[in-house]
Amino acid sequence: MVKVTLKDGVYCVGVVDWNIRDFHGYITRRGSSYNAYLIQDEKTALVDTVKHSFAGELVENISALTSLEKIDYIIVNHVEMDHSSSLPVIAKLAKNAKIVSSVRGKEELIKHYGAEFERIETVKSGDTIKLGKKTLTFLEAPMLHWPDSMFTYLIEDKILMPNDAFGQHLASAGRFDDEVDQTVLMEEAVTYYANILMPFSPLIVKKIQEVVAMKIPIDMIAPSHGIIWRKDPMKIVNAYLDWCTGKTVRQKAIIVFDTMWGSTDKMARTIAEGIISQGVEAKLLKLRGTDNTDIVTEIVDAKAVLVGSPTLNNGMFPSLGTFLTYITGLKPKGKIWSFFGSYGWGGGAVKNMFKTVKEAGFEVLEPGIEAKWVPTAEELKKCFEFGQQIAQNIKV
Repeated sequence: MVKVTLKDGVYCVGVVDWNIRDFHGYITRRGSSYNAYLIQDEKTALVDTVKHSFAGELVENISALTSLEKIDYIIVNHVEMDHSSSLPVIAKLAKNAKIVSSVRGKEELIKHYGAEFERIETVKSGDTIKLGKKTLTFLEAPMLHWPDSMFTYLIEDKILMPNDAFGQHLASAGRFDDEVDQTVLMEEAVTYYANILMPFSPLIVKKIQEVVAMKIPIDMIAPSHGIIWRKDPMKIVNAYLDWCTGKTVRQKAIIVFDTMWGSTDKMARTIAEGIISQGVEAKLLKLRGTDNTDIVTEIVDAKAVLVGSPTLNNGMFPSLGTFLTYITGLKPKGKIWSFFGSYGWGGGAVKNMFKTVKEAGFEVLEPGIEAKWVPTAEELKKCFEFGQQIAQNIKV
């Protein structure tokens, strides 16, 4: 183990997963990590564990610093199994440790791992555990991003351990923000936010405001995935506030589409030309060639999203159904949505797409635009004008 020291007596003992490329449907091209933190004082605490397939490596990392029998507390900030599934292994080896979680966390741990976890001690916001000179305190963070989620704060060392908040799926030799490429770091940070935490944006803003009101100093933010923020921890906090409130939104339209025989493709390109003619940025993203993970990231700072589909069996193309299921679950705010597409003997795709996002509460611009069979020059002119109309709505 290469010892990763946050501060005196505080270590990252988690593991880097260089090979993972899919995280329950989220594409992780740069791998990830499962961060766990060991705090040594008169008493020893382990904050979070790792994915079960890396339990052996976690044991080795802890053992390089102390015996597992000397662990007094295991803190479970979040029960999702990339953080907790090695807990049964660690709990057996750290047989003297008290396991600590939120009330919801206890319920979930029992459900996941059995009745032996009835012995868990629960904490609520403001509760503390004294380790000696070091003190842990807790802040409940329900739905960031599970009901059980909570933050652990190490008072004397000013380290916030917020589990999934402020993380990234990023495997790297450098474990701190000042040791990695900043462009890559922020690309992965916004991708992580967009695909995992975006539905909870109002709660994130409220929780950040709550932490600010508490006036707790933060020297480091140590999340459960990716790098640890030590050079400028407020960089990621401010970025989250910008993403959550739409401050980063630009005069930009994203055109997401798929095509069967090229007609919807022609429409998409012509709509883009209409948008660009008005001095507004447009980007075309073809499904079956672009992953939903990347599309959602592009949507974060876009003002308008236009979605195009050919009609198949009186409905939208299958890839569009998958995309709309994904995006309506993530609930991006403050976007203009509209739809276009081609059809043969009967339509249905555009109507169905409008219906899907209306039910999700999205802001829509109707009626969209359709073309039968191959779009004519006149129909393409209407596509161009439709793009111009979208651009004008973006500029408002």
